[in-house]
Amino acid sequence: MTTPHGDFDTPAFMAVGTKANVKGLLPQQVAATRTQVVLNNTYHLMLRPGEQIVEAAGGAHRFMGWPGPILTDSGGYQAYSMADINDVDDDGVTFKSIINGAKIRMTPERSIAVQNAIGADIIMAFDDCPPSMDPTVGPTNQTRIRIAAIRDGAKGIYDHAARLRIANERTVRWLERCKAAHARAEDQALFGIVQGGTDLEARAWSAERITSIDLPGYAIGGVAVGELQDDIASVTRHTAALLPEDKPRYLMGVGYEQDIVAAVLAGVDMFDCVLPTRNARNGQAFVREGTLRFRNARHERDFGPIEAGCGCAACDPAGHGWATPDGLPFSRAYIKHLFMASEMLGPILLTLHNLWHFQTLMLDIRQAIAEDDWPGFAQKWPRVAAAVPGGDGVV
Repeated sequence: MTTPHGDFDTPAFMAVGTKANVKGLLPQQVAATRTQVVLNNTYHLMLRPGEQIVEAAGGAHRFMGWPGPILTDSGGYQAYSMADINDVDDDGVTFKSIINGAKIRMTPERSIAVQNAIGADIIMAFDDCPPSMDPTVGPTNQTRIRIAAIRDGAKGIYDHAARLRIANERTVRWLERCKAAHARAEDQALFGIVQGGTDLEARAWSAERITSIDLPGYAIGGVAVGELQDDIASVTRHTAALLPEDKPRYLMGVGYEQDIVAAVLAGVDMFDCVLPTRNARNGQAFVREGTLRFRNARHERDFGPIEAGCGCAACDPAGHGWATPDGLPFSRAYIKHLFMASEMLGPILLTLHNLWHFQTLMLDIRQAIAEDDWPGFAQKWPRVAAAVPGGDGVV
């Protein structure tokens, strides 16, 4: 893809820089992980420092010192994830600020105006994201969503089918308003978002109407918000096939390796997720064999690297021009010590590693596509390939 701030290869994994930074890393360190495009959060930047400050600084690229492409989300996900303290109506969403509790009104026009001011290369339409499944039935870790569903239902009864229908209809109307309000169409690509939960008919209805509005790209939203892995894969396969082949398809918020591979096989081009960075801050490293938890005692006397053969700055500092004694990597024992001592360097080293891990995955996916060699990919990533829903081991 080509943007005013450079190209990026697809399929692409975008590092999440919610508040105009990828936590713990300098921009050049983010680039050194082979990350080409980052994501900023419209809602958070609107609250602090305010889009006026970002605009006065020359836009998000200059403000955060990142020269490459940036995508901003619209605030629609925050309306969903904090549904118990937000009020949604046909015109927009009234947020309760997480900073000072003040009421903030977000409409499609307001979301686009904020994103125009922030100046990202790709901006997202403001959408109504419903729960993917009925949050009042069965076990769920979405307590806030359940509370909101009960609150909004008639006499405590929540009608999930009605919620999906209302959200789909709103999302289409709001997209029309977003496109009409978009003041920088010449240098900011507006993407529409398909909703519909896990209801495939609702997804088809949404996809038909969203894609009838001509835009540079389209996204699949409301996925990986509590549903099972097989549901994520089936919704993605179904919906991606309904989107134009000649425009980028973006699966929002999906980040486990096997889910990314399944989505690529379905024709998806763009991904973002907090997993590499958030899990790194919590002491978890992604490796080809699975995951490592650095608070576990087994790492206490392990002086090997996070992952043998990895080229990240933590595992191969010499390869990045970092001088360490004898060019040795930062050891598992040292990283465990950093976490147990609450030292900042621990999360930094794991963030570098995890982003490198995911960008290596994307590089190998792109190679498999270019060479039509999915069996070769499966040999490099056997655990991931074996876990791909519907991928039959990617062979």
